[in-house]
Amino acid sequence: MTLKLTDEDFYRLVTYMKNNYGINLEKKRILIEGRLSGMAAARGYDNFKDLLDSVFADKTGSETMRLVNKLTTNHTFFLREAEHFEFLKSTVLPYFEKKNGPEHTLNIWCAASSTGQEPYSIAMTVDEYFGNEAPKWNIRILATDVDTDVLQTAEKGVYSSDIAKDVPPLWLMRYFEKTDEKHYRVNERIRKYTEFRRFNLMDSIPRGKQYDLICCRNVMIYFDQPTKNALIERFYDATRDGGYLFIGHAESVSRNTRYTYVRSAVYRKMPVSSKSITAQ
Repeated sequence: MTLKLTDEDFYRLVTYMKNNYGINLEKKRILIEGRLSGMAAARGYDNFKDLLDSVFADKTGSETMRLVNKLTTNHTFFLREAEHFEFLKSTVLPYFEKKNGPEHTLNIWCAASSTGQEPYSIAMTVDEYFGNEAPKWNIRILATDVDTDVLQTAEKGVYSSDIAKDVPPLWLMRYFEKTDEKHYRVNERIRKYTEFRRFNLMDSIPRGKQYDLICCRNVMIYFDQPTKNALIERFYDATRDGGYLFIGHAESVSRNTRYTYVRSAVYRKMPVSSKSITAQ
């Protein structure tokens, strides 16, 4: 049975999620009721007030994490918004192959990485681009999400055979191993490129860490404008000169951003010596 939220419980939860995770659920009342009714029933509650009281009283944080995991949306698939991966191959990687050639490093951050299809798609694109030269490069892809459940799935790298409709046949042969008739697993070489870690996008980004590419796609649609603007500014400070930001095609960045617009859903922190150039 689906429980109904009182106005008081609804706004209590909406305020908590917005203040702590930047997620705006003001128009998601039915979604909340559907996703949390089972959680309430499993704990023996017939109302949301008792559930929320219990969650917020838990000092270990484990109940809060379960709540957040239930409420975060995790729809993703391999090579989603394929134009980004084409641009990565045609423009971003050639630029950093030249710029980072002496040290042979490439640092990428995939924020809100969900169950791993996006960071693994990036890893495969990078590996295919560098080809036989890939072992010479120190390729690091940090994949973060606030949802601990999806991170566990991502680390395993096991997906249903349905991925064959999204993944090119050559990639299936090169980058996956069939574990049984219904599942594929991302192979060890690709998994080694990627580190999965829990991170709340509302938190401060560690100082000193600079990324050649930051991908934060299809998550800011849940943020209000001030939250989104503040996050973009933190991303900018964490982007290496000449580096790129990819966002979702349904998202936008404020005109006041320090990033330079390159093309739809692509922005750049221009190199110091070429601020007037929009792309290289």
